[in-house]
Amino acid sequence: MHIRDILAAGQTTISFEFFPPRQPEGTAKLMDSIATLESFAPHFVSVTYGAGGSTRDLTHDLLVRVRQTTSLEPVAHLTCVGHSREDIAQILERYAAAGVANLLALRGDNPVNGSTPCGDFQHASELVSTIRSFTHPADSRGFGIGVAGFPEGHPATPNRLLELDHLKAKVDAGADYICTQLFFDNHDFYDFRDRCDLVGIRVPIIAGILPVTNMAGLRPIAELAAGARIPARLLKALRHAGDDAEAVEDIGTQYAAAQCADLLHEGVAGIHFYTLNQSRATIAILRSLGHQPM
Repeated sequence: MHIRDILAAGQTTISFEFFPPRQPEGTAKLMDSIATLESFAPHFVSVTYGAGGSTRDLTHDLLVRVRQTTSLEPVAHLTCVGHSREDIAQILERYAAAGVANLLALRGDNPVNGSTPCGDFQHASELVSTIRSFTHPADSRGFGIGVAGFPEGHPATPNRLLELDHLKAKVDAGADYICTQLFFDNHDFYDFRDRCDLVGIRVPIIAGILPVTNMAGLRPIAELAAGARIPARLLKALRHAGDDAEAVEDIGTQYAAAQCADLLHEGVAGIHFYTLNQSRATIAILRSLGHQPM
């Protein structure tokens, strides 16, 4: 099923993101987390794709495993940086053969070695157009397509007006919905949503949420989200907890739960949890919102 069909039904979606572990023991732990989260009946789950395609096979294998062994609707992240059109065509053929119906189209990060990648794509909008033109053997409508949005601004595009032009280009190329980068202040999301509306972006916008569960993760989170702004009130509460790891997790989880409750009150199209392959914090948030396992 296409994600756009799920969103069109009008129900606020709940979804989770995972990344493919590089070691078998990590995969085993992840599958345990997925089984636990599956009981909350998410509308879909997504699997990330490493910089420059560095986890291409791992991503594919995890997606196939999720599709074949669970009831979950998988969404494959796909980046275009460093890829040729032939590369992308082969990947699309492979996903179509595996029965994957939905993709999240991203430009992607440069390779971790810092090299400048060569490829046929400069912008994610070009990838969206390529995916949209692909003939899916199992669905005459082709793949369902999501794209990324950045409530706090895209790090490579300081000009916020130009940033929205790029986002609209992705939507005009055929994207069905937008899933945002994580954020910690809902006002940033609401402002982003309003600005999208002003430039004629009418597709649903799903909010990305990541609960802070430990102090050591603060800097990596900020790095992951390309400089996410962590509000002083959250930092103050976390630092007040000191070395009490349980208190830190409780504070971060409660903060994210309050974010979600407010987003739901304001009519968000969906909430996408960046789980970091863990389940405990996400489950605590879902329970606080009234969700119970099936």
